[in-house]
Amino acid sequence: MSGALLAFGIAVAGGLGAALRHLVDSGLPDRVRARFPWGILLVNLSGSLVLGILTGLALDQRILAVLATGLLGGYTTFSTASLDTVRLLLARRIGAALANGLGVLLAATALAGCGMLLGAQLRG
Repeated sequence: MSGALLAFGIAVAGGLGAALRHLVDSGLPDRVRARFPWGILLVNLSGSLVLGILTGLALDQRILAVLATGLLGGYTTFSTASLDTVRLLLARRIGAALANGLGVLLAATALAGCGMLLGAQLRG
């Protein structure tokens, strides 16, 4: 696969990942999202788990680039999680801001590790 074709695959997968992120986040009722950024939390945690699994499976590097860099890069979003934390701080919801900021970091790291172990087990 040429470099240009790989870049095109990553770009297409990134667009699909971004659309999937929108569907997951907007699929939650507004009243749920208004209290806490549950949709983006779900996106980032599920993306971390899937990325760990894909890495643990030791896929071909080109396939991993399309799925990890493209699809999951478009799907997950650290910047949105960070912005949600700042919005919670500005609303003086300190507990929710700490839970979101630290919770995403810790839970996403744990899920990525669990995913790698699961992927390695699936690989055999």
